[in-house]
Amino acid sequence: MSAQSGYRAGYVAIVGRPNVGKSTLLNCLVGQKISITSQRPQTTRHRLLGILTQSDAQFVFVDTPGLQSRHGSQLNRLMNRAATQSLEGVDAIVVVVEALRFTAADRAVLDILSQGTPVVAAVNKVDTVADKQQLLPFIAKLSGAFPFHAIVPISAATGLQTTELLDTLKPLLPISAPVYGEDEITDRSERFLAAELIREKLFRLLGDEVPYATAVEIERFEVEGKLRRISASILVERAGQKPIVIGKGGEKLKAIGSQARSEMETLFGGKVFLELWVKVRKGWMDDSARLKSLGYD
Repeated sequence: MSAQSGYRAGYVAIVGRPNVGKSTLLNCLVGQKISITSQRPQTTRHRLLGILTQSDAQFVFVDTPGLQSRHGSQLNRLMNRAATQSLEGVDAIVVVVEALRFTAADRAVLDILSQGTPVVAAVNKVDTVADKQQLLPFIAKLSGAFPFHAIVPISAATGLQTTELLDTLKPLLPISAPVYGEDEITDRSERFLAAELIREKLFRLLGDEVPYATAVEIERFEVEGKLRRISASILVERAGQKPIVIGKGGEKLKAIGSQARSEMETLFGGKVFLELWVKVRKGWMDDSARLKSLGYD
């Protein structure tokens, strides 16, 4: 797999407004869950690489936070910076757009894209469109909004036409030897992935506002063969949020831990002992030092 053999390898940024399915698409393309998902917007907070290695090409996908408009905190400013910086130096860009829905937020994403980088539009969630004839005029409208290299209708949830999306992207990658090892699927550590899986459960199991005020801090991560011992703290902004996360009789926290542990065992391929605590850390979203310790920089 050398450059001389015509092998291709390069970086592809996945961008779009919140909740269009960017992380679901990344997981589908890589073939394993490495980026957390939920039905709520603005779940992704970190830049994350997902790596797909084929016999003739290696795709390094850059999953980015959706451009944030929810709050004006330091956290959100860092997330927006991560999203825009992820576009620098990539070989191609995939803009994920929801089928039959093109909003001002989608337009804002297109406005920040470099005209010098090929952009492919992935029209997602086409499996949810009952009348497929509606897709043609939508795609025609979309093609007039930006000079796309190509527009590919897909379903990240089912994998529909994601092979076609890869075939469209492959010629856009430079001739190059692989950037990462054949067995690597992400640049992130198990410690990071563990924190993200816990945070995903907060978004899936808690009420509307509380998940956005939470963070997860891994305090212990020990590996003994295939066994992992993990202790983590769930940080909340206000004292009143702590009992919400814990739940009556501790049931909510137990469910969060149980679901997160199960997915960790699948991802890591071994037994996981997980301890969770809930701690109040007022102002953590605007605390630069704490944000840096949580991986936001």
